[in-house]
Amino acid sequence: MSTHPRAGTPATPEDLVDVPALLAAYADRRPDPDDPAQRVAFGTSGHRGSSLLTTFNDDHIAATSQAICEYRAGQGVDGPLFIGRDTHALSEPAWVTAIEVFAANDVHVLADGDDAFTPTPSVSHAILTHNRGKVSGLADGVVVTPSHNPPADGGFKYNPPHGGPADSDATRWIADRANALLAEKLRGVRRSPLDRGAIGRYDFLGAYVEDLPQVLDLDAIRSAGVRIGADPLGGASVAYWGAIAERHGLDLTVVNPDVDPRFGFMTLDRDGKIRMDCSSPYAMASLVAQRDRFQISTGNDADADRHGIVTADGLMNPNHFLAVAIGYLYANRPGWPADAGIGKTAVSSSMIDRVAADLGRTLVETPVGFKWFVPGLIDGSFGFGGEESAGASFLRRDGGTWTTDKDGIILALLASEILAVTGQTPSERYRDLTDRFGAPEYARIDVATTPEAKAELGKLSASDVSATELAGEPITARLTEAPGNGAPLGGLKVVTEGGWFAARPSGTEDVYKIYAESFRGAEHLAAIQGEAQDVVAAALG
Repeated sequence: MSTHPRAGTPATPEDLVDVPALLAAYADRRPDPDDPAQRVAFGTSGHRGSSLLTTFNDDHIAATSQAICEYRAGQGVDGPLFIGRDTHALSEPAWVTAIEVFAANDVHVLADGDDAFTPTPSVSHAILTHNRGKVSGLADGVVVTPSHNPPADGGFKYNPPHGGPADSDATRWIADRANALLAEKLRGVRRSPLDRGAIGRYDFLGAYVEDLPQVLDLDAIRSAGVRIGADPLGGASVAYWGAIAERHGLDLTVVNPDVDPRFGFMTLDRDGKIRMDCSSPYAMASLVAQRDRFQISTGNDADADRHGIVTADGLMNPNHFLAVAIGYLYANRPGWPADAGIGKTAVSSSMIDRVAADLGRTLVETPVGFKWFVPGLIDGSFGFGGEESAGASFLRRDGGTWTTDKDGIILALLASEILAVTGQTPSERYRDLTDRFGAPEYARIDVATTPEAKAELGKLSASDVSATELAGEPITARLTEAPGNGAPLGGLKVVTEGGWFAARPSGTEDVYKIYAESFRGAEHLAAIQGEAQDVVAAALG
């Protein structure tokens, strides 16, 4: 993937979305239910699109909200529905649409008490707090967010009573029903005008911030005087960081407290687009440039379910921090179950495998998607669940469930706890891991393909792979199912002693993604990446 010549440089007026046009399109454009691109489609984290492309409009959200009402009723969910939203321009109108439909269906909605923005982990925390010890009157939730996606995008995701991302059965049912409602021109959608005074209220921020000492050693951070810089990247965590600093007495500076639906303060991502990706050195360039001001600097995406960690060495690769976090937590959480395992996605670094083996902990490798970690985080069989795209969560200090969705805030604060307790930054601790286990090279590239080839890639079986070697090494495993739970990978993973690659079709573009890693150096990684395309082409026939 080539790098845009302006990647990492500040956005200019020409880069900014036209917010009035975006909002007008949300209200005025009507999707064509016969056009697959304009239907409701849940990916790994909800339905996403743009009103300018007629893929995220009032009709989509009205139909999806009605489908959620019917789904939760069918599941016997009759408690409140917690709803949050981020700072994208389309989040506010979609939040209004959803509440109008929920109210007309007699769903008791609980929104933020100050009409403020609400991060994804705060919604998950609220659901779990409400449901703890209950067998009836269970709550669920919705977060209106496209996560780190560009400013023109909107997103809408559903979290059932377990507090985490809905599984495929739920999202398939909701999407199918929503598309049926679109085809019926919304005749089955109930809706009433918004009455803000009738909306139920909940103190998301207060409940979450007050509870943080149950999951993190904030006393250690405060006592060590760790200097922290937190950049919300204009997202929903903007008020949370200041509240955390004040409530817990931390030496924490909110680097950028601004909120702008155009995200005009961002530096451009690798492809020249504005994207609030806290794992991208290009999107995080302005914070990286200030790294000498703080001992630990952190960033979050727009709904704060992802984390970026900056030390004096620069922005950490997400895989590196996951490995460090796992090694630290399992050595410093005596209240966790002795048999609590580690959840990781199949495209995360094999450094995690080595750390898990060294800890003597069970490693469970799953397909991409945080939903696979939800059961383990609920019953304590996972102490930690993390994915390569900088999303993770972990148990409370006493071994109880904290969140069952990704929590970029606690992962960001964990970096400071690691420094406070060990005297080493996370990047220094990662160097210790490479001294012990080797230094892997990891990268992801996109390969152009056709919709037909994408569909075939998602249905491959291990027997379709005829290759016996990869980059000069014998192939030791050909996987189309996750070894940890037997669930379909939706693609292919090929493993050798010194490296691996995984190929997965993109859900939004005509490309497939190749994730690859080598413990034998950059040249070996490049060979894996090149031969991976040949292996995929041969498997597709």
